[in-house]
Amino acid sequence: MLRFFVLLAGFLLYGGMLSAQPNPSNVYLFEVKKTEDKKLSLGDPAYLTAFNPGGYNNQPYFISTTTLFISAGMPSDTFQTDIYALDLTEKKITRLTATAESEYSPTQMPDYFYFSAVRVEADPDQTQRLWQFPVDRLNNGKPVFPNIRNIGYHYWLGRYRVLLYIVNNPNMLIVADTRTGSWEKITADVGRCFKRLPNGKVAFVQKESEDLWMMCELNTQDYTAKGLVPTLPGVEDFAVLNDGSFLMGRGSKVYHYDPAKSDAGWIEIADLRGYGINAITRLAFNGKGQLALVSE
Repeated sequence: MLRFFVLLAGFLLYGGMLSAQPNPSNVYLFEVKKTEDKKLSLGDPAYLTAFNPGGYNNQPYFISTTTLFISAGMPSDTFQTDIYALDLTEKKITRLTATAESEYSPTQMPDYFYFSAVRVEADPDQTQRLWQFPVDRLNNGKPVFPNIRNIGYHYWLGRYRVLLYIVNNPNMLIVADTRTGSWEKITADVGRCFKRLPNGKVAFVQKESEDLWMMCELNTQDYTAKGLVPTLPGVEDFAVLNDGSFLMGRGSKVYHYDPAKSDAGWIEIADLRGYGINAITRLAFNGKGQLALVSE
């Protein structure tokens, strides 16, 4: 059980300290296992953000099966975050951005040489744009879409097309093309999470009303969507497993939904309160049986 709290405490931190940020949060790692009766469970817990206790540690994204990107800010900072890479094999941390601005939502770009992130720029309007950065850190990056602002989250559909969550009232989901900078609206009132399904479509949450949020799949060719199952109440973050089933967290509990067993609905597979995890939000699955999750 001690491994849960000390696994990554020996990581090396590259770069200086940042300069207070959003609510404190932590990232944890679990093994997704199958019991003898083929039910899912979580085991082998590890605490991944011992290098930043009391800080902001959020938005995990597996750039490979053994490397996890996160957005992190130190407790002494003033709402300023950077992107860090956690090497789960070598137990090292690399600071990938060190800027006066804040970067969030790191995502690997389709060419693998770059990653993208939403930057809150240091101007009076705190402009939110999508930026790209080289993984080898040879330069300071550049905006992907200089003229598209208020970007909150994003998801790459391919080399040129990217889904953009535009912060507005209501929010708006658009698809933009890097070749032309053009974009078109898909829908509004969506959640912040987007994940690829085994059938090539993209799962997202449509907030149909205050009381009904629906897990949907988006056809990436004609941008039509189909509802799959209502989410857990008030939950918009999820992970997709290799078989196309879903994981969601609510409070201290993790739930599983298998479309092949749709009559069963959401099934609780773990209660993590014993680890001090009481407010699960974002989830990331690496395709090899490991689940990263955030607790605020």
